[in-house]
Amino acid sequence: MRRTSGFTLIELVAVVAVLGILSVIAAPRFLGLQSDARAAALEGLKASMEGAASIVYGKAAVAGVENLPVSDGQSTLVEGVVTDYGYPTASEVGIGTAVQGLIGDDSDWKQLGSHTESVLNEVIVYSFANAEENETCVVIYRSNASAGAPTIISSDADLC
Repeated sequence: MRRTSGFTLIELVAVVAVLGILSVIAAPRFLGLQSDARAAALEGLKASMEGAASIVYGKAAVAGVENLPVSDGQSTLVEGVVTDYGYPTASEVGIGTAVQGLIGDDSDWKQLGSHTESVLNEVIVYSFANAEENETCVVIYRSNASAGAPTIISSDADLC
């Protein structure tokens, strides 16, 4: 009697069915990885901004300029970073300089906008270098109009 080796049609159908079921279960878990990665990168940028602002404030306190506001176009510099009450201003020469890798041609980030909300209360917005102008996946750095730490907000993971 001659014996042949291989899979029967029923075995092949069973394997394809099992693989189909596994892909239906596993696919949704992997589809959300890109938005999770983008949200994690934004949280990393937010943490970098918080750390840089704290370091600059500490250096400003050591230099004795933590109580000096930016006024009349005069700015207080702490190691090349423009400060307002000891914290980096919401500008490229403020927080942009304080956070390494935030500005420059090889940066993964780009500035989407910058504006003044009220007297000396500035806002700067950063997103991914390949982001659209109306990107919702952003980190917002808002300096305060008086002494006090800046407000740093990152987008909700669902927006990324």
